[in-house]
Amino acid sequence: MTGGGVYPAIAVLQALENKVDEVLWIGSQSGMEETLLKSYKLSYQSIPAAGLHGVGLKVLPGNLSQLYKGWHQASDLITRFQPQVMFFTGGYLGVPVALAGRRIPSVVFVPDIEPGLALKTILRSAEKVAASCKASLPYLPEGKTEVTGYPVRTEMTQWQRQAARAHFNLPENEKVLLVFGGSKGARSINQTLLNILPELLPELHIIHISGKDNWEEVQALVKDLSPKLAARYHPYAFLHEDMGAAFAAADLVVCRAGASTLGELPYFGLPAILVPYPYAWRYQHQNAAYLANGGGAILLEDRQLDQELAKQIKALMNDPQKLAGMRSAMLQMATPDSAARISELILSVGKRSSGGAA
Repeated sequence: MTGGGVYPAIAVLQALENKVDEVLWIGSQSGMEETLLKSYKLSYQSIPAAGLHGVGLKVLPGNLSQLYKGWHQASDLITRFQPQVMFFTGGYLGVPVALAGRRIPSVVFVPDIEPGLALKTILRSAEKVAASCKASLPYLPEGKTEVTGYPVRTEMTQWQRQAARAHFNLPENEKVLLVFGGSKGARSINQTLLNILPELLPELHIIHISGKDNWEEVQALVKDLSPKLAARYHPYAFLHEDMGAAFAAADLVVCRAGASTLGELPYFGLPAILVPYPYAWRYQHQNAAYLANGGGAILLEDRQLDQELAKQIKALMNDPQKLAGMRSAMLQMATPDSAARISELILSVGKRSSGGAA
């Protein structure tokens, strides 16, 4: 088990519980990944790795050295662990692991609509490929690709609207906006929101997940809000276990268009204003366009935030019929059994490789 898609991999492991004897997670040395996984009680081993795509000539030799070290350590881990099947979810760390285990059957999950450079490399030797949606099919090998949907963690799916509202002390009958930008936040979204808070808060409750990098700025602003408006503003630096509650409680979300939006927003039927990160090549733009074309989201370019965000939020929140239509469209794009589908792919590949139980 390895890759950049930590949360979808966790969801698949939850579906595999009691169906496999042992799991080894090979991850990065950053520390954050291992911290996130501690509560899941997995065997974790880290290896060095670095990206090659888009790096300068000065950095390239060092990154190649890191990849070589990663390949060597991954080879030792695989020799000791003797896996029957490997599962990849993206990220450059998967490349040295895939090379080290090239003789072991593998399943690859493609989180975004289009695979990145690392996943394109890993796909070549994969026995089965799982895709988030049909829009991915033109980018993936025919004959071994199945559309499974994007898996959502069990702890997220257990939240219902009433309990989620109570969890955040939100009134059941008032409008709730959720704004987030990932674990580190999204500075342009955060800055725009902070500027328009006095305009929005009289009409809405806002759950704002700022990311740790923007938390001090958020705390400073809260001090300037009147007590009445501050009571309607619910800021957090980061949510992990409670993220499902935030999705379930909200009427509308403003966020980036990372791969997780392809699974989590449809699962909760949550209408969205998606603001693709402008420096992530075209991956986020493709994800946002897919959900917008399906009727569940509005695509807003990062450069339009200052002029358009407040207007778009107000227009949607004051149009219950439009929001209901977007919610229905999102639900139509959901695949609630995605984790189970991917787990079955892994089990079938593992059984074929061993001639018995995975």
